[in-house]
Amino acid sequence: MSTPDLSPGALAEVTAEIASTAAEYDRSGDLPWKGLHVAHRAGLLTATVGKQYGGPGLGPRDVVRILTAIGEGDASVGLLASNSLMSHAGQAARLHWPKAYYDDLLERSKNGPALVNAIRAEPELGAPARGGLPKTTLTRTGDGWVLNGRKAYATGGTGLAYHVVWAVADERVGHVIVPADLPGITWIDTWDHLGLRASNTHDVVYEDVRLPADAFVEIPRGPDGVYRDPAAMAGPASFGHPAQYVGVARAARAAFAAFARSRIPSSLGKPIAETERIQAVAGEIDLQIVQAETLLHGALLRLEAGDTAFLPELSAVKVAIARSVIAATQTAVAALGNPGLTRHNPLERHLRDALCIRVHPPQEDAVLLAGGRRVLTPR
Repeated sequence: MSTPDLSPGALAEVTAEIASTAAEYDRSGDLPWKGLHVAHRAGLLTATVGKQYGGPGLGPRDVVRILTAIGEGDASVGLLASNSLMSHAGQAARLHWPKAYYDDLLERSKNGPALVNAIRAEPELGAPARGGLPKTTLTRTGDGWVLNGRKAYATGGTGLAYHVVWAVADERVGHVIVPADLPGITWIDTWDHLGLRASNTHDVVYEDVRLPADAFVEIPRGPDGVYRDPAAMAGPASFGHPAQYVGVARAARAAFAAFARSRIPSSLGKPIAETERIQAVAGEIDLQIVQAETLLHGALLRLEAGDTAFLPELSAVKVAIARSVIAATQTAVAALGNPGLTRHNPLERHLRDALCIRVHPPQEDAVLLAGGRRVLTPR
């Protein structure tokens, strides 16, 4: 696998090609295969495959550039790409997949998009980052495991090549690597969401799915013996999701500018882009995006420089990025009134997609509570 071209021009071409089908998939709800194939041909879906496997082994800053470009084209493609890139990066950092499974994933990735997702949420439990343990279970057999349970919000649906399923096994908590074509896997079409409509984030049921002994990977408990969900805290590898939504905000800025340049009210006799009011609105949108991008790349640069004292603040940075992304898109829609809310204008889709940034862990209320306690605790 060669290193993908991440030059501004090459990424802009990817964005434009993916964007050309985004509205189509948003309306149909089908998996956005055309956009995924664009990302695959550009080498972006395997950019984090480790060098030990012959991959580019790109790091977090390159990943956020990739996902910003893809998200600007189609947020659903961005989410699917982000999940796969995180899975490859995790394997590169710590070998945990059964060799035969990962070899198969890499082989499939040569011929087309081979999607992976960590499938964690459950209908009763909700988001794992809120605490609690999964009801999905692994039971030992003579030579392996049997998986049973139901998961919610399993992004990728039937388009996945592999599932990484959060489960309990012998009172241990961890993830089990599951080929998507095994018997006993049933999909339930539950996804009818405001945004990310083409992401196919449906429910999935596992019934007596048989797996080899090495398919389960335990997540270690903390020094106090308590299990803590790793997704509840932000880390260097967790900025892929915010990056894709920064791309959405950029798409909203472009849509706003295109409308403003073309809209010529008869009472004005010139494009509204030439009025100070619209220029000031465009400036506010741009300010929010500049702020989000500076936070995104600045946080990763600080981590690259070895600033470990910054780690407790990463979750707050993600919340600040989310606020800026939503503010940018809402400002664009509000300034245009009805035209910003019509489905003939991509702005309403960008707003719907941007609002989905709030669901990714850690959520804002938990971050503010943790930050407040940190500030108020005597030192």
